[in-house]
Amino acid sequence: MKKTVNKTTLKNGVRILTKKMPHARSVSMGVWVNVGARDEAEKENGLSHLIEHMIFKGTKKRTAFQIAKQFDALGCNTNAFTGYENTCYHARAMDSHLETVVDILSDIFLNSIFDEKELEKERSVILQEIGMVEDSPEEYVHVLASTAFWGDNPLGRSVLGTKENILGFTADDIKNFFKRFYQPGRIIISIAGNLSHDKTVDLLGPNFESIKPGNSFPERITPFAHSAVNLNHRDSEQVHICLGAKGISITDPHRFAFSILNTVFGGNMSSRLFQNLREQRGLAYSVYSFMSSYIDTGMAGAYAGVDPGKAQESIELILKEMKQLKEARIDKSELRDAKEYIKGNLFLASESIDNQMVRLAQSEINFNKHIPLETVVEKVEMVTADDVFELTKVLFQPEHMSLTLLGRAVDKESFEDVLSF
Repeated sequence: MKKTVNKTTLKNGVRILTKKMPHARSVSMGVWVNVGARDEAEKENGLSHLIEHMIFKGTKKRTAFQIAKQFDALGCNTNAFTGYENTCYHARAMDSHLETVVDILSDIFLNSIFDEKELEKERSVILQEIGMVEDSPEEYVHVLASTAFWGDNPLGRSVLGTKENILGFTADDIKNFFKRFYQPGRIIISIAGNLSHDKTVDLLGPNFESIKPGNSFPERITPFAHSAVNLNHRDSEQVHICLGAKGISITDPHRFAFSILNTVFGGNMSSRLFQNLREQRGLAYSVYSFMSSYIDTGMAGAYAGVDPGKAQESIELILKEMKQLKEARIDKSELRDAKEYIKGNLFLASESIDNQMVRLAQSEINFNKHIPLETVVEKVEMVTADDVFELTKVLFQPEHMSLTLLGRAVDKESFEDVLSF
């Protein structure tokens, strides 16, 4: 019986992974680079995201318009995203168009010219993107919270970069960063859908084997969590609260218990935060917990947008829920329901071709192997209430917590001792 997941490593280290899904009529392709905002020096902050934009702005044989026109002519969904540790360029199209999709994505990834005129146009686009985030307080408070929690480490900076950096970058800055960081050992091509692995490798191999290895670059520095109260005034109708706590890495063996803890704490509508702050007390429309995990560290936290006069009460309630999780084990029904919620999300997501492409790449980047969905489900099922209970004691520590508020009528004295719970 043929494997559904296959992997080929080219001579220069570029990895090609495919998952055959014969029932599908489409293919989803992603060209991933294990490089992101945390690999940038302070003066380079924003370059990874800028490259993501500029990749689509012209090659030696295609203009920016031709790239867009050819993708659209295929009925293709294409986009890209930049994170702290990875950048991905992806496209989804009918399986009959795989060869053309490979040709276009390979061309923009390998042959982008990073034209100075296109750069001038794209500066304005990214400045608008930065402005859009700053105009969205629920989104912007997370940026401020990361800065407060991670300090001067690159994880404490915005992926988008600063306005000053964006205005100062040159085409040569982009080319040098691209050449230095986009090395074959950090490139993974993942494709899911109705395809043949061998034929796909034949399409990709000749072009991607041309990438020459470069010199090594600095290792990522693991940051320390900062405990602080960070208040930011804005004349808005709400105060936006973001409470950050210690998290775990994306490869930590306790990550399955972490997922259950997040679900119970504030991950869905029946969670403790949602029920207490929204359903029972009507304090917030939007309230949730979150977890951000990286290869070597992570952050857990909670968000709520509330009336300024209810900010202190809301923070105290969030901390009370944390304290209760530290003092008593979750009951059998909460544990069971959280597991079913997580499994349901996993299986529903698995029906997406795009999700399968993402899982292929992320497993390879983080674990250097494919991890079947069934294995993940088994690990979730093995989590006990004791596992979750012990994890809360490690994560919910006042000395590793940071509180960030964005809004009006924020009185610093009122919140100085709020983390001493």
